[in-house]
Amino acid sequence: MRSTFTIALRYTIVTTILLGIVYPLVITGLAQLTMRDKANGQLIVRDGQIIGSAIIGQAFTSPRYFHSRPSAAGNGYDATSSGGSSLAPSNKALITRIDGDVATWQKQNPGQPVPIGLVTTSASGLDPHISPADALYQVPMVAAARHLPETTVRALVESHIEGRQLGFLGEPRVNVLELNLALDDMK
Repeated sequence: MRSTFTIALRYTIVTTILLGIVYPLVITGLAQLTMRDKANGQLIVRDGQIIGSAIIGQAFTSPRYFHSRPSAAGNGYDATSSGGSSLAPSNKALITRIDGDVATWQKQNPGQPVPIGLVTTSASGLDPHISPADALYQVPMVAAARHLPETTVRALVESHIEGRQLGFLGEPRVNVLELNLALDDMK
């Protein structure tokens, strides 16, 4: 009995060291060597300041910027509480929020149907992308707030549309933070 316990204890110690310390260090080292940007969260740095990540959404509220999808993660885009709202389509609170968001967007573009992505949350609540239709819907608002021609802003959106991954995975999308940074770079 004692030798069985000793073998089990040794096995536990060895596997803990191998799988709990050595393996994570090797994988982290390989990631840092082969894909440093992705391993570090795809941070976007401007003037020495980290201003965001290309893979985590941010809330933009000014009409001078393109807005992200609504977030149900914590107080909005909280990476520590990622997740959707889990509200059923028939939930009164969800219906009220969506109706309010639709009304707000319709004030920006009267008579135009509001794209569904601007009023619904993503599954994670952290999605940094919107659909091209979501971005194009916001062109008149951003152009007016920045005193720019709509054609200029529309061209900027179209230049930031990312295609499907590997040509067939996912849908075309626009990274909101990168689009807004490109807007700020326009002088």
